Amino acid sequence: MIRKLTKSDNTQVMDFLSSEPSMNLFIIGDIEAFGYESEFQEIWGEFNAHNQLNAVLLRYFNSFIPYAKGEFDVAGFACIMMNHDQQIVLSGKSNIVEQFDRLLESKLGKKQVTYFAECRSTDQLISNFNGKGVTPIHQAGINDIDRILELRKSIEEFTVQKNAREMMVSSMESHTAKTYFTEDNGSVTACVSTAAENSISAMIVGVCTKQEYRRQGLATAIMIKLFKDVLDEGKILCLFYDNPDAGRIYKRLGFKDIGLWTMYR
Repeated sequence: MIRKLTKSDNTQVMDFLSSEPSMNLFIIGDIEAFGYESEFQEIWGEFNAHNQLNAVLLRYFNSFIPYAKGEFDVAGFACIMMNHDQQIVLSGKSNIVEQFDRLLESKLGKKQVTYFAECRSTDQLISNFNGKGVTPIHQAGINDIDRILELRKSIEEFTVQKNAREMMVSSMESHTAKTYFTEDNGSVTACVSTAAENSISAMIVGVCTKQEYRRQGLATAIMIKLFKDVLDEGKILCLFYDNPDAGRIYKRLGFKDIGLWTMYR
């Protein structure tokens, strides 16, 4: 049976998700921040005959994330997503998400498969890279969002959603995301963000540098500062990557691969 979840289900939901806290950081973070009754967020659960959770589906704006520990009602979750009147963004653990390929083909955009990695310690942060010679690193506020998005839109590999500004404002106000950046003459030159920050973890996203400022160590300096700040809060850092060069940098900073993540957007 699939039904919409409410706050009365929260203990069972969090126990279910906590078996893989890194893989579920988006769902955990969004529930902690926005609960079960937000206009832009909904959560459904599939229950077995013993009223135990078998699978969960989160909607955040037009983005959906499913999670299950075994076989689940793929068609039932697909039907929920098909009723959404926009093209959807679907993401999650690869072996779960890719079961929707054929059922949601008309609703899905380009498929991207990436490595999923996590970091639990500051031990391997590059101690001899302290940002000397790097322009000051700032934490962005709401007034900086337009400049951050301007940089992201200039990056060929990035896809910036139409509601990106609204989502960034919401995330900053709820303290579920932060962005650090460098600038030159009022223009953002590099930035790194967190997303889905929750009580136990945070996702690193949006690592980018303006074309003419690359290979100056800007993004690495920002990452080191952001990583240390988040890890010092006692949280696990997570990220996904598909660029081998980026992967080597992340592993030098202490990240380890834990699985694959698939996104359609």
